[in-house]
Amino acid sequence: MYWFVTYLAGNGWDFGAMIDAWYVNDSTTGLIWDLTIAAITLTVWIVAEVAVRRNWVALLAIPATFCIGLSCGLPLYLWFRSRPVQPEP
Repeated sequence: MYWFVTYLAGNGWDFGAMIDAWYVNDSTTGLIWDLTIAAITLTVWIVAEVAVRRNWVALLAIPATFCIGLSCGLPLYLWFRSRPVQPEP
């Protein structure tokens, strides 16, 4: 988030310009698509496993993924997944 806020503060909080910068060349476009596909895949995996394991707190990894980044959301989810699930009363 630091890098996004720094960019936006320096460029007048224009989200359109930031998104345009993501597609400035083929390498950044490829990186954006790679991260987007990975984030969507992680989200589907989280939802599927939460539906089975009933580990509702693990859903917090979804906003962490899309608000902070995949490098936060994936380890956070794996940490939530490694904890024992409390049985429902």
